[in-house]
Amino acid sequence: QFHLVQSGGGLVQPGESLTLSCEASGYTLQRHNVGWFRQVPGKEREGVACIPNYGGTSYYHDSVKGRFTISRDKALKTVSLQMNDLKPEDTAVYYCAVPIRCNDDSMQADGLSSWGQGTQVTVFL
Repeated sequence: QFHLVQSGGGLVQPGESLTLSCEASGYTLQRHNVGWFRQVPGKEREGVACIPNYGGTSYYHDSVKGRFTISRDKALKTVSLQMNDLKPEDTAVYYCAVPIRCNDDSMQADGLSSWGQGTQVTVFL
């Protein structure tokens, strides 16, 4: 079990940017696949992006490719999601999760995944 603490998020207009961060208290995340998910009311949680352990190719949902970037910090304690050119359809509560399954074409959390507390991202016209 990881204690994940999220930061970032907020209220922006279309085209603006936000950065979300996820830190595992007392752990480094280098050994684990880390993912960002999002959920809107009435819909299932969907995988947005994930970064595999020890390098490899990150995965991005088609809707965010070219706009979002997932990365680790040099201390390997934080995984960030840089979100550029935000759109109203990006509005959701965003969650980070560790560990997850992360391949270059898919991502999935399971019953062993720990979750952050959730962060609201609202993109309004």
